[in-house]
Amino acid sequence: MQLKFEHFAATSLMGSEESPPRNNGELKFARDWEGLAFGMALALAKKGHYEWEDFRQELIASIDEWESKHDRDDPSWDYYQRWQIALERLAIESELIDEAELEKRTAEIINCKHDEK
Repeated sequence: MQLKFEHFAATSLMGSEESPPRNNGELKFARDWEGLAFGMALALAKKGHYEWEDFRQELIASIDEWESKHDRDDPSWDYYQRWQIALERLAIESELIDEAELEKRTAEIINCKHDEK
């Protein structure tokens, strides 16, 4: 069940390229980390670390940045990578984490994933 804020944030993306993926009305993501990034963006906005509109604008800027360097049919396009970039930028801007700590934690996660293989 979505709270009022989650409903607002999710529906503010409906009917656009940014619409969250759904299956029978339920949010559905191709990869686990996509759902985590989606939820984290919502939770941080809900807690007041930034306005949801600020996240949307950062996401739009991230998409525009990619589009300015790639053809629209470039197979390297990944919407949730742009989402993650927007989230990381706002987390740094909001001083939730600094860039060095973010890079360190990202490297730890990547190394952990490689160790599991």
